[in-house]
Amino acid sequence: MAPAPFTFFGKSARDLLTKDYNFDHKFTLTVPSANGMGLTATGVTKDQLFIGDISSLYKSGNTTVDLKVNTYSNIFTKVTVEEALPGIKAALSFNIPDHKSGKVDVSYSNYHAAVNSSVGLNPSPLLDFNAAIGNNDISLGGEAAFDTASASFIKYNAGITVNKPDFSAALILMEKGQTLKASYFHIVNPSTAIAAEMTHRFSSHQNRFMIGSSHVVDPISSTKTRFSDDGKVGMLYQREWRPKSLVTFSAEYDTKATTSASKFGVALSLKP
Repeated sequence: MAPAPFTFFGKSARDLLTKDYNFDHKFTLTVPSANGMGLTATGVTKDQLFIGDISSLYKSGNTTVDLKVNTYSNIFTKVTVEEALPGIKAALSFNIPDHKSGKVDVSYSNYHAAVNSSVGLNPSPLLDFNAAIGNNDISLGGEAAFDTASASFIKYNAGITVNKPDFSAALILMEKGQTLKASYFHIVNPSTAIAAEMTHRFSSHQNRFMIGSSHVVDPISSTKTRFSDDGKVGMLYQREWRPKSLVTFSAEYDTKATTSASKFGVALSLKP
């Protein structure tokens, strides 16, 4: 199998530790359609403000059009063409009214490599490139971003990942070589998984870590927990109360700030 893109290095651990944690009131309504048209409405209440958007997804053949309108009347459009050429996917995205937001993304994959690149459609574009070589078991990769306005690299990272059916691990040198991140994900048994992520900053010799676990309680319920070095403890409970519709409760307690209130959040995802 082809290697995962560089942006997926460490994704299994990252998802277990961060995905679905939400400390606001959030909802998602998805209305699929058999003719290729889908509609999704999302919203979140944060700091007494309601922020939301409505997106429409239309698919015909190998072409997908994603149109999104947010609370501030900004329009986000993305047109994706699968298999524009053998092994190549291309996408054009732009925002209205930001006339400098246009961007073209091109990705290519085969059995031994996955390459992604993007270029801004403006007089001083940002060039972004990432690649991974190897296979589904072990891959080497890197990414770089070049700002033509300042004629300088604003990002370059490199890493390695190992993936097996029951575990995955990644080691990434990031922030222009200033930080080393290591992550590990392990499936203990069919219902339980654990993950850990640690970062070391060379300039300050500072270490940060986060550990967590997930557990399937029954076919429609699951829980997650996490603990970080800054003393924050997070817990999550998710239940599929009807097919493909989820309700998620999240909580976080800061053990080092006993005078502060705990954070709570609920997310509701509806699919007819």
